Amino acid sequence: MLPTYAIQSFHLLGEDIRNFLSGKAPQAGEWEQTLLLAEQENPWFTQDNIHNALKGISLWLDKDKLSKWLSAYPELSTGNKKPLIVGVIMAGNIPLVGFHDFLCVLFSGNILRAKLSHSDSRLLTFLANKLIEIEPEWKERIQFVERLNGSLDLVIATGSNNTARHFEYYFKNIPHIIRRNRNGMAILNGSETPEELNALGKDIFSYFGLGCRNVSKLYVPESYNLDTFFRSIEPYKDVINHNKYHSNYTYNRTIYLMDGKKFTDNGFLAVIPNPAPSSPIAVLNTEEYENLEKLSARLMEMEEQIQCIVATKKVKEVMAKYAASLPFVDIGESQSPSLSDYADGVDVMKFLLSQSAS
Repeated sequence: MLPTYAIQSFHLLGEDIRNFLSGKAPQAGEWEQTLLLAEQENPWFTQDNIHNALKGISLWLDKDKLSKWLSAYPELSTGNKKPLIVGVIMAGNIPLVGFHDFLCVLFSGNILRAKLSHSDSRLLTFLANKLIEIEPEWKERIQFVERLNGSLDLVIATGSNNTARHFEYYFKNIPHIIRRNRNGMAILNGSETPEELNALGKDIFSYFGLGCRNVSKLYVPESYNLDTFFRSIEPYKDVINHNKYHSNYTYNRTIYLMDGKKFTDNGFLAVIPNPAPSSPIAVLNTEEYENLEKLSARLMEMEEQIQCIVATKKVKEVMAKYAASLPFVDIGESQSPSLSDYADGVDVMKFLLSQSAS
């Protein structure tokens, strides 16, 4: 059975986050200082991006939502008499990207031993300390380390395809979840409204496109005209004012020009025909499709490279006939996963609870 303090303490942490975001935090200076240090550590972590990440987490940390999420796991009713040590290697591509794993390990009744990315070493430790202030019982369950050494019962590691191979070898004798590169994609059918295309801009540009749920590949009908798309995403043009984004945009555009590659751009995004699912920063790959049935078959073949697919309700209804297992999300919602939207489609809570019971 979950400790009585578990849901309530995380709900109160959510209240703290909500109070900060609404300007009502009694210790706002402490929050602001932490966020500034996080941005100094990683310039991609702008204040707006950190606020967006905190807002998403605050939506999770509600007692009703937490209770509903956890109700799907009847194993929790028996309790965890022998906590396991779960080593977690966290990514640092977007702010607090490892928070969901943090949540799962603690709610499963286990001990978290986390190695944070050097690109995001401040935010989660800050929230963990806030949680411990609310409920000191969590202190013995949370460990942050420089290296994952010593005895580990389970491992969750997130990295690139290259680091994943290293993780697979290093942790081959420990039950594990190893995450590799996955990508967000979008499918257009040509009937999207300017408002829907504007919402697609959120899926492309939030966190500068650095998240695995950001759209990096766009499927369009044959002979699709990009004019309305470009007009619709114009409100995101200020992204080019970020120094690192601007450098990436200029570099990639220059390379394409030197190589004689055909592409279209609007001054802050280069759009290029490319079948690859992943694109560089400030670039969107596109590929034409003949019909949705054939596209479904192609996407099913590359399912393990897909994190989510953005589409309108109309497109999703058609695709569901041929590829119901693919992870579709509404336009504008790729970076707003629910508690039950697990990375790579692997249910972390189910994995943790099954190992605890074995």
